[in-house]
Amino acid sequence: MNFNVEPACTPSRSALLTGRHPIRSGTYNVPRDGRPYGLVQWEVTTAELLAGRGYATGAFGKWHLGDSPGRYPTDQGFDEWYGLPNSADECLWVDAKPGRVMEGRRGQEPRPVRKLDLDARREIDLELTARAIDFMKRAVTAGKPFFAYVPLTQPHYPTVPANRFTGKTGNGDWADVLAQTDWCVGQLLDAVDELKVVDDTVFIFASDNGPEDVSPWRGWAGPWSGSYVTAMEGSIRVPFIARWPGKIPAGRVSNEVVHAVDVFTTLAGAAGAEVPVDRPIDGLDLTPFLLGRQDRSGRDGFPIYRGEDLYAVKWRNWKVHYWKERMDSVPERLDIPRTFNLHVSPQERADEGLNTTMQNRWVLAAVQRHLAPFRESLRKFPPIPMGTPDPYVPPEPTK
Repeated sequence: MNFNVEPACTPSRSALLTGRHPIRSGTYNVPRDGRPYGLVQWEVTTAELLAGRGYATGAFGKWHLGDSPGRYPTDQGFDEWYGLPNSADECLWVDAKPGRVMEGRRGQEPRPVRKLDLDARREIDLELTARAIDFMKRAVTAGKPFFAYVPLTQPHYPTVPANRFTGKTGNGDWADVLAQTDWCVGQLLDAVDELKVVDDTVFIFASDNGPEDVSPWRGWAGPWSGSYVTAMEGSIRVPFIARWPGKIPAGRVSNEVVHAVDVFTTLAGAAGAEVPVDRPIDGLDLTPFLLGRQDRSGRDGFPIYRGEDLYAVKWRNWKVHYWKERMDSVPERLDIPRTFNLHVSPQERADEGLNTTMQNRWVLAAVQRHLAPFRESLRKFPPIPMGTPDPYVPPEPTK
């Protein structure tokens, strides 16, 4: 119930696949000036770790971690890929910058399959599901364990269902897309069962961001405020469900703090892979927590960056905001940080933040102590500048 991601698409995917906060990897944003974006090849992904353990690795869906040679999924440890290099909303830019659906295999440059227009956008998630299932079947037939990364493109705008799901719920496109997504996930679960690998398969369902605030495709964040590209709970707190029969206790619910970076280290731990030791890894191995051997996740909190700016820090049930954010105005840096007790002020309202800050000034000092080791690691291991080309060679750590 307290799984957290980054405020935008590219940073969340980077955190998930590398176990490192995107401020370290130069993936905290997407440059708009023609520089290459995404992961430099020096970064190590989950796919690379698991490929080293003999896993077949496939990516089926939205990538958004690079759209040029050297930056595609098949350059980052995946044996095969089918999907979108960037974001689904490119289907609305057909006349300005046509998006494309692409496929590729390791050792070959990915090729465009077709233009990403609105019709292709409607059907892509059904294709991704079918291709992921085919990949799993081939891996099992070959006697290989598999890592299937299936980042479905919905419900990112435009939130439009496939033809077979249009009108299915009677409650409009948004509800139809939810029904469609439920079906896609169900197909993947059924395939794992039918392949008779269910007891050996960790199945994770999560999201990269909270809802958007784009009409008419607005989502809903339940009790939380804010949409994606903010540091508010509605942006960073998303669903997370894990299934591993006989290992993860069924029906267990937790409100322990977990972050996307922890998925990298946890999957490495489950597969017996070793994470890199030549760079800071922010993720924690949550295997003992997920398996029910301990009640605590081991994580107290994490920093929240928007671009290069530290916007907030989440610590236990507290949130400290260094910027004022509203959906209808430009963010403003706060002279006095605002402190929220999320148990008392889940909406992170400005008036509650002012009151809570005055009553709980000790939290600011506690958060600074929590943040100090992270800041020191950024000094010792300088972050990769956004737009850095390959080959990247890290500088020697500073003393």
